[in-house]
Amino acid sequence: MELNSLKDAVDRVAKKQKLSCSKTQEVTDQLIQEIEKAIDMMRSTTVDYKSILTELKKKLHEIAPLSQLEGTQKELNIALSKYQKAVDKAFNPDISKAYRNIEFDSHTVNQIIASHFYRQGLFDVGDCFITDAGGAEATASMRPLFQEMYQILEAMKNRNLEPALKWATTNSNKLKENGSDLLPRLHHLQFVKILQKGSRDEALKYARTNFASFAGSHMAEIQKLMGCLLYSDRLQQSPYAHLLSPTNWDTVAEELTRQFCNILGQSSESPLSVTIAAGVQALPPLLKFMTVMAGKKQEWQSMKQLPVPVELDKEFQFHSIFVCPVSKEQSTDDNPPMLMLCGHVLCKQSINKMSKNGSKTFKCPYCPSDINATQCRQLNF
Repeated sequence: MELNSLKDAVDRVAKKQKLSCSKTQEVTDQLIQEIEKAIDMMRSTTVDYKSILTELKKKLHEIAPLSQLEGTQKELNIALSKYQKAVDKAFNPDISKAYRNIEFDSHTVNQIIASHFYRQGLFDVGDCFITDAGGAEATASMRPLFQEMYQILEAMKNRNLEPALKWATTNSNKLKENGSDLLPRLHHLQFVKILQKGSRDEALKYARTNFASFAGSHMAEIQKLMGCLLYSDRLQQSPYAHLLSPTNWDTVAEELTRQFCNILGQSSESPLSVTIAAGVQALPPLLKFMTVMAGKKQEWQSMKQLPVPVELDKEFQFHSIFVCPVSKEQSTDDNPPMLMLCGHVLCKQSINKMSKNGSKTFKCPYCPSDINATQCRQLNF
């Protein structure tokens, strides 16, 4: 609700600002029009300049620019004032209640930070950080690899596909293992690029040279590209005009980034960025909880799990969560999900409780099978 009210406040400010700009432009145009009329009169007649300027002064006084702008500016200031109050209400600058100090391995943290800089293409910053922080020298070996990736992406921005094609060809086997169609998509872009230059024969020669190995799995795409040959001189007005969209380059660049990182054994997204983004989502409910639990800070410091459910978007959900159907509790490292011989799953503590710590068999809650606790195996999602 707080975020919704903040969005409404932002929308109001944007609306008032737009009205204020529009009114300012309108008044400015009126002033310019009257001034230009006076200048034209001075140029075309022999009337006394003093009388023309006097009339101009009268017209400008009638327009009353300050009076016209005062109302819209006042409304904008009121909206800005309310927006500031909404920001202060929605965002608590003191987040210390929602976190606790945990000892981290500084070496690992330094590696994560240095890797983040390299992932963002901030190579000089990453080098400086490694030099100053120390303990992240191993990450420096990733620098030339990410540098190669950014050189390829920079070339693609300049519509040069040669570096990308060279890399994808070299790693074609790994790309196939990952189920990626990056290489044929790069060839498709190159074909369209050649055809855009009006060279139909060159485009056809390129297709014969590079499309044969993909014919079995990408025939539909290849047929569309062959249809483009009929419109080589007017591709923009053809049924295949969508193939010229810059979006096609952006999606291929994203796929290249994903596969490049995948082959390096890295995630395509920076772990530091993902952690911070997830933390931003989790922070508001934790702050609310700690406001309610203000008198029980010591309990919060000793908790092993989050005291309240924190809903994160799907892009932040990397592991399945198992809830024991008997105890109704989520599994943990100390209480993992256990696979029984019948195929059903319970948490370890529930199995120990039902089997009297493995001293007797028990009935599965879902089927009539007799379960021996010693034969249950830990299940890893």
